Parts: sequence; structure tokens; C-alpha cells
Amino acid sequence: MPMEMAIALMGFAFVMSISPGPGNFLLLTSGANFGFVRSLPLMLGISGGFLAMVFVVGLGLGEVFERYPQVYDAMRILGAAYVLWMAWTLMRARSIGGGGREVAQPIGFVQAALLQLVNPKAWAVALIVTVTYTVPDNFLFSLVLLIILFAIVNLPALSVWVMSGAVLRGALVKGRRIVVFNIAMAALLVASMAPVLIR
Repeated sequence: MPMEMAIALMGFAFVMSISPGPGNFLLLTSGANFGFVRSLPLMLGISGGFLAMVFVVGLGLGEVFERYPQVYDAMRILGAAYVLWMAWTLMRARSIGGGGREVAQPIGFVQAALLQLVNPKAWAVALIVTVTYTVPDNFLFSLVLLIILFAIVNLPALSVWVMSGAVLRGALVKGRRIVVFNIAMAALLVASMAPVLIR
């Protein structure tokens, strides 16, 4: 992969990783409710799930979806239902660490990785990067390099969302602020799925 392409890929990876989406809203919420350390499995799952998605799309899964759109539609509908369930659970959370209904534990690595299967932004980015930033002459090597470079940028960008939530944590403990915050984050999570739900 030429250096210019690698730099362009890293710039694209940063913009796609730092911009709002379902995973980033969950990271912000998890950071606020559980702090940075307890949110690490969620962050690593979102990143790992996405990077695995890029790999399988690069190996041809995108073509399967083009040939059998009903498979994609089924995944889209199931995924939207899963995200709506997560938003409902989040919206009902009433406290940080005690009293009332609370989010008992942060989303784990596997759940977070599976979330990427239903994240429309993740699918779009996976398709774009595998087509745009791989080299046909040495496809597999360039796909693996692409994944490594994306991970180098992706993890720090996702950390910003978790750290932002963790910083908000102190302010959200007072009164019913966490309730309002969790309801707002649940609404943003649902809104981020609008392209999937409206289709």
C-alpha cells in the first residue's frame, strides 16, 4: 500500500471512528454509567467486531449480500430490534451504581462485537474501505494492513467517547441527571438507527 493511500486511509478511519453512531452513543453512555475501565470490553468489542466485519467483507461477504438481499434485510430487521431493545433497557436505567433500576453491568465484548452486525454505518464503512483502500495485486496483504492501520486509529478515537462519558459521570450523579442523560442517549441510539428502520 503506497504511503499516500495509508495516510488517506488513516484520515478516513479517524473521521468514521470519531463521528456519532450507535456504537459511539453506547460508549458515551457506558463511560458515564460505569467509568472508563469497566467500559473497555464494550470498546474493544465494537472495534474488534468492526475489524472482523472488514475482513469478512473483504473476503466476499459483500457479494453475498448483493446476490441475496433478503439475508441483508433479515439481519437489518433483527439488528434494529436488538438496538431498540438496548435503547429500552438504557432508557429505563435510573441510577449510577445504586438504588432504583440501574444498568446492572456494561455491555460485554461479544455483545458489542455482535452489535456491529446490525450497525448500518459499520457496514457502509466496511464496504467503502475494502473497495477503496485495498490493492488488487496483493489483496490479502493490503486487507490485513488496512485492518491494522484502521485499528491504530479506531481505538484511540473510540476512547474519546468513553472518556467523555466518564468525565460526565461526576456531574450526572446529582439529582435525576442520569435519568435524563440515559433517556437522551436511548433516543440518540434509536435515531442513529433511523436509516435502517425507515428503509
